[in-house]
Amino acid sequence: MANGKGSIGAAVLWMAGLSLLLFWLPLLGPFLAGLVGGRRAGGVGPAIVAVFLPAIVFGAALFLLTSVLSGMPLVGVVAGMGGLVMSLAHVGPLLLGAIVGGLLA
Repeated sequence: MANGKGSIGAAVLWMAGLSLLLFWLPLLGPFLAGLVGGRRAGGVGPAIVAVFLPAIVFGAALFLLTSVLSGMPLVGVVAGMGGLVMSLAHVGPLLLGAIVGGLLA
């Protein structure tokens, strides 16, 4: 980067966008998305935050929205846990790529 500073927000957007575009590559797609996002984050610490923050926010949002729309908190808990588990299952290669990208930044 030109000024040596990264942005967690930009890293999250790059990781999400590339993950959507490269979903058809089972391990390489998330790794490449994490690599680019880690470089955009500007370091290992911000890269790790950029990996886990969307997974946690997605799970919480899914829980809240499902609870509100269904009127049953138990359905929201199940949907939220399911969304969180699916997000965290994607995190392995994404995290590895983000750490490598953060080291390269």
